[in-house]
Amino acid sequence: MSEPLAVQFANTVGSRRSSRPQERISDYPALVEWGVGAELFGRTEAARLLAEAEARPAEAAAASARAKALRDAVYRIFEGLGEGKAPATDDLDVLNAALGECAVRRRLRQTSQGLCWTWAEAPEADLDWMLWPVAYSAAELLTSSSADRVKACPGEGCGWIFVDQSRNRSRRWCDMQSCGNREKARRHYHRGRTAPETTSPPGS
Repeated sequence: MSEPLAVQFANTVGSRRSSRPQERISDYPALVEWGVGAELFGRTEAARLLAEAEARPAEAAAASARAKALRDAVYRIFEGLGEGKAPATDDLDVLNAALGECAVRRRLRQTSQGLCWTWAEAPEADLDWMLWPVAYSAAELLTSSSADRVKACPGEGCGWIFVDQSRNRSRRWCDMQSCGNREKARRHYHRGRTAPETTSPPGS
């Protein structure tokens, strides 16, 4: 099961707790590429956004900065949930500001299965409209019954956010094959280093 959109966005920094975090939305084109990968829009819309960004570089840089600010605020809120901490006021302010932007763009649309939420068509001036569904996804998760299942991987240097969907809420690692196995190997190594030396009995 894929993670909620806001969790995916929070994880656009890899190895966040290490000395060399990996930034995946370093600039506006990278933000657009993330939007394509997250299936928020296709290549046609991506090309339009990139053309607009090329014509308005200062606004594109500001949109990228807003995206990172929202991403980092959402990450800290999610990380705090896993540690039983209340969100910082400044982080909630950032999220609420983004929610205010997206609230006026929400629309109900009739489908064959009934009414559903959708988005108003993004005005050409909005270079960061991909943040609207991210903010909404974060708000949905934070107010859902799954909020207390949000965790940050404790693997060394990791901090990857995930929603623990295990029945007994026992999931600890982002991935058992990576962080989980590394932690097991680290513990085994340290046990070996601290184990008392044995000596042969006299006359053996």
